[in-house]
Amino acid sequence: MQPIIDHIEITVKDLEQTVSFYDQFLPLLGFSPEKKTSAYIASHDKHVVEYSHPNLCIALTSPRESLKDEAVHRRRPGALHHLAFKAESRKEVDHVYSKLLEMDADIVSTPRLYPEYHENYYAVFFKAPDGIKFEVVCQKAE
Repeated sequence: MQPIIDHIEITVKDLEQTVSFYDQFLPLLGFSPEKKTSAYIASHDKHVVEYSHPNLCIALTSPRESLKDEAVHRRRPGALHHLAFKAESRKEVDHVYSKLLEMDADIVSTPRLYPEYHENYYAVFFKAPDGIKFEVVCQKAE
């Protein structure tokens, strides 16, 4: 078996607002808008919006009614700290960054080298509308 992730499901506070962000962000990573689906799963009382790609599926789900007002915090036990996407070049990282600026995304750190992680670690960090932290990183020497 290979350690390959098939899908990721993220519960978000405001599905409508977050879907708008992902509709713009995920195509930058190669997701096709035509591969987006949505459904209501009554047995789990949740709405799901799914973005499919041959290498990975990302699904956004609505929270349980009793938990909808909880704050997102990446340091909570069981929480997603951040999700990093691999870029093939620093130029790709810079391109995503420029598009994030156009989207008025919450930029945590602009693209730069992070030698404390690795000598060639070049990344941009940002947050989705719910506060979930993302990264686009290239670790190749250039």
